[in-house]
Amino acid sequence: MNTSDFDYHLPAEFIAQTPLEPRDSSRLMVLDRQTGQITHTIFREIGQYLHTGDLLVINETRVIPARLYATKLDSGGKVELLLIKQVDELTWETLAGGKGLRAGRRLRLEAPPGGGHAPHAEVIDVLEGARRLVRFSEPLQAYLVRAGHVPLPPYIHAPLTDPERYQTVYATQPGSAAAPTAGLHFTPQLIRNLKDQGIGFATVTLHVGLDTFAPVTEDDPLEHKIHTEWCQVSPETAQAINQTKQAGGRVVAVGTTSVRSLESAAVQLLPSQVVAPFTGNTALYIYPGYQFRLVDAMVTNFHLPRSTLIMLVSAFAGRERILAAYETAKQEGYRFYSFGDAMLIL
Repeated sequence: MNTSDFDYHLPAEFIAQTPLEPRDSSRLMVLDRQTGQITHTIFREIGQYLHTGDLLVINETRVIPARLYATKLDSGGKVELLLIKQVDELTWETLAGGKGLRAGRRLRLEAPPGGGHAPHAEVIDVLEGARRLVRFSEPLQAYLVRAGHVPLPPYIHAPLTDPERYQTVYATQPGSAAAPTAGLHFTPQLIRNLKDQGIGFATVTLHVGLDTFAPVTEDDPLEHKIHTEWCQVSPETAQAINQTKQAGGRVVAVGTTSVRSLESAAVQLLPSQVVAPFTGNTALYIYPGYQFRLVDAMVTNFHLPRSTLIMLVSAFAGRERILAAYETAKQEGYRFYSFGDAMLIL
């Protein structure tokens, strides 16, 4: 297996720059992973492919306004910080843009709009690449609300007029550097309709780091280092999953983040119990050859070439089927990536 096995060509015009309105008007490709059959529909019709007793598992994480701007205290040079993971109350792992960001470099964050207090910061460790460990002079929560910027992916160049469009309608747990984009297609009305159809909903939380979306640069994907992400599968969700499995329903993960959360929690306990509650960091790396223990179907978007995400869906549906489906999507004019269209893999 080589990383190049998960490459494909995507002209820039296929990359969605803005979200559709309403959310559930996106297109939906339904892929039968056993036969390879493809059906084209609209996302709001997803209930036609789900059954009473199925369980949709959604990720409640919320994107924080994690992009910050600062200046160097000694020179006034410009710095950009992207918060990746909180280490403790004052310390964050960041992606840093700017020259000379060595350990000991002190920074001043930009003042909030309209003026006001701005924290100071210090680079305390140089990690690999552009990663820096930064300690701030105070907790950032209040400052982020006033002065943080939503960190859209680098392939989106159009301005986002409504930051809530890069949040799911059920996002309640702040902590992500990027949105779990498969969930962006759901509306409150669609969720009500699915519940009325007898489809259950359960929640997980996985705070998304940017490594999830980064291309794999190693020729051998097994040499790629997966960075940890914090996730939680609650006792209530574990119980709902166990009951669904016992009743013969399907567990449908909404997004690769839900897939990784569920598979991280999957355990072999009793014949009647397939999952237990789980809270902690996961570095689960899913690529072809992985044996799924819990997920029966998944909702997902179209992913970047050479990414761990296209490897994950290839593990679920087969690399050849996924790449053929992506070629069909291009032929049919589907929109790709974060604000793009969706797949339902059954």
